[in-house]
Amino acid sequence: MRKEVSILLLFFWTSIVVSQEKTLTLSLEEAITYALKNSYNTKAAENDIAAAKQKKWETTTIGLPQIDGKVDYVNNLKRQFPGVDFDQDGTVDFNAKHSVTAGATLRQLIFDGSYLVGLQSARTYLKISQQAKEKTELLTKEAVINAYGNILVTEKSIEILKRNLDILQKNYNDAKKINENGLNEEEDVEQLEITLSTLKSQLSAAERMQEIAYKMLNIVLGNTLDAEVILTDTLDTLIASSMDFDLMAQSFNLNNHIDYKIAANDKESKRLLMRYEQSKALPSISAFINYNAIANSETFSFFGSEQQWIGTSVLGVSVNIPIFSSLQRSSKTQQAKIALETSDIRLKETEKRLDLEVKQARSNYQLSIENYQTAKKNLNLAERIEKKQRIKFFEGISSSFDLTQAQNQLYSQQQNYIQSMLDVIAKKAELENALNIPIK
Repeated sequence: MRKEVSILLLFFWTSIVVSQEKTLTLSLEEAITYALKNSYNTKAAENDIAAAKQKKWETTTIGLPQIDGKVDYVNNLKRQFPGVDFDQDGTVDFNAKHSVTAGATLRQLIFDGSYLVGLQSARTYLKISQQAKEKTELLTKEAVINAYGNILVTEKSIEILKRNLDILQKNYNDAKKINENGLNEEEDVEQLEITLSTLKSQLSAAERMQEIAYKMLNIVLGNTLDAEVILTDTLDTLIASSMDFDLMAQSFNLNNHIDYKIAANDKESKRLLMRYEQSKALPSISAFINYNAIANSETFSFFGSEQQWIGTSVLGVSVNIPIFSSLQRSSKTQQAKIALETSDIRLKETEKRLDLEVKQARSNYQLSIENYQTAKKNLNLAERIEKKQRIKFFEGISSSFDLTQAQNQLYSQQQNYIQSMLDVIAKKAELENALNIPIK
């Protein structure tokens, strides 16, 4: 019995430990760091870089020595010269039933214009993958901030709704008792009941939204949907750290912006494509060395020590000279040239767009701060108005309509206030992305 109890205790203790290991306790900065290592997009971007490195090496090997081996076996089922023996010094019978040729060829590219351009293109392709990862990291950071902030907003909404429900439930109970004593109208109770049921419905929706918000954060983090995450930052701490007025005056360096570097790299890839098409008009030179060993036998005795083999070797150089392609090469070169001109247009458009995005992001960030300050002031006013109307209602000098109107105004201002806090956090992240502030 004691042994069984010990096993049960060990089982429950193991379950608790495993559960604790699966729980993530994260601040916003820790969540960002975690996502940059574990998010699905980050892992995919890392795989793209690994593939680009392999592609670069694949291109490099084209210009390195290539060795191929080959073995041919022939069984002369029906001989060309039946009954005739072609011996050469008694070593090889060229009319033998079995014949094997084994050889190896070494090839070396000496010159190929398209290969040289291909090497440059492979390096550019790798750079594109690395820049794509940098862009992915910036987008992942912004996604984590938004997902983290949405959870905090939902939890703040639930907290406020529960507090409102407690107050409203007490008001409803008091109004119902007063009505039972005949000191107010039944309509006053019914009006409070409508507001009470509306708040309960909103609370139920907020609690469902909270569950979805956690799942969204887990997707961004690269977790399973049901992974348990505990957030250590609050909406108040995030809003305090997001009020960064120095960010408004931070200078913008276009050349360091990831979108500009991506556009510039695209232009470079189009330039290399044009050079690649032009290089096809150049000759290519390659050399090769071949060695073969030939053996013939009336029986399959090629692995025997007495089998005679005759070796042959050749050295050669091959020159391929493009002469006429019916203007096909010219057409492809012109297409590549047009693509290069288009990429240059896109680069200039990117310059203007990024400059405008920074100005718009600064304006949106400043507006979000102003809206937050206004919403905070309006919330204080709405709280005082609702409190006064509640006192007047229970003193019998105000109607239920006036109280309901004050309550709805308060609830609206509460939501505006919470949303304004999230906007400040999100707009700060948007401005940081527009300024291309590197991830610490």
